[in-house]
Amino acid sequence: MEGPRIEVIGLGKSYAGVTALDGVNLRLGGGGVLAVLGHNGAGKTTLLDILSTRTLPSTGTATVCGYDVVRKPRSVRRRVGVTGQSVAVDDTLSARGNLVLIARLLGARPAAARARAGELIDTFDLADAADRPARTYSGGMRRRLDLAAGLVGDPDVLFLDEPTTGLDPVSRNGLWEIVGRLAENGTTVLLSTQYLEEADRLADEIVVLGMGRVVASGTPDQLKAGIGRRTVTMSFADADTARDAAFVLNNSGMEPLHDQANRTVTAPLHAAGDLADFIRSLDRLEIGIGELTVAEPTLDDVYLALHRTGWRTP
Repeated sequence: MEGPRIEVIGLGKSYAGVTALDGVNLRLGGGGVLAVLGHNGAGKTTLLDILSTRTLPSTGTATVCGYDVVRKPRSVRRRVGVTGQSVAVDDTLSARGNLVLIARLLGARPAAARARAGELIDTFDLADAADRPARTYSGGMRRRLDLAAGLVGDPDVLFLDEPTTGLDPVSRNGLWEIVGRLAENGTTVLLSTQYLEEADRLADEIVVLGMGRVVASGTPDQLKAGIGRRTVTMSFADADTARDAAFVLNNSGMEPLHDQANRTVTAPLHAAGDLADFIRSLDRLEIGIGELTVAEPTLDDVYLALHRTGWRTP
């Protein structure tokens, strides 16, 4: 389709006088992953509920695949899949039974429903347990089945609300691989998550919500470069040398952090030439550096910087 898969303009939502969303704007084209980050109560689930037509906005507009979520909710629902925070499958049915049932409810004929279920069982590595009741599945298997259920209708847009909560690292990585393949094959994925590593691994773009508002947005690299700071850590042969290095750098206005126990000095790199300035300052006094490590900013740095500002753009 032409135009954005998701477009949100001035979206707001209030519950009994409590503002959950306040003037949210975002736009997402075809394919790729948009991760929505934020603290508990930031408005992530409310945003997904509105876009998937499970609740109505109080103000603003939102379209999914070109259809207004208020005026054309059925058209939206035919084009989206949803996986919520809790697994929503029938425990008494097998993976095959769950997927065939959903396909039939979506209008597929029996043979087509069985074929689609078989495809998804293979895709999500559920073949060995395909005909066992879902209540016998591990947490990771149930999550994979839940995600498969959201894809039965081959949606253009997939909404994932904290899909890996409670999963062990192996199951989480497996789910990440599946989501990555879906995005590569053209599905637009809107992912709500509190795992910064998850957003960094999967997202093409990130929106950070704070107190119901968009407080930062961009690619992971843009957010890191704009809010986080590179740092350099230098280690020294003994505690006295590390202390002297911290003193020299502090007098040069370079904001060092001295770790006496580990004989290291860490300082932020504000500009491209800072690292060379550090080395020259120490060389002039013949202070030798043992090891030097440059660390790039992370999404943790971005998130903590926004938290320190009270969820306002620093």
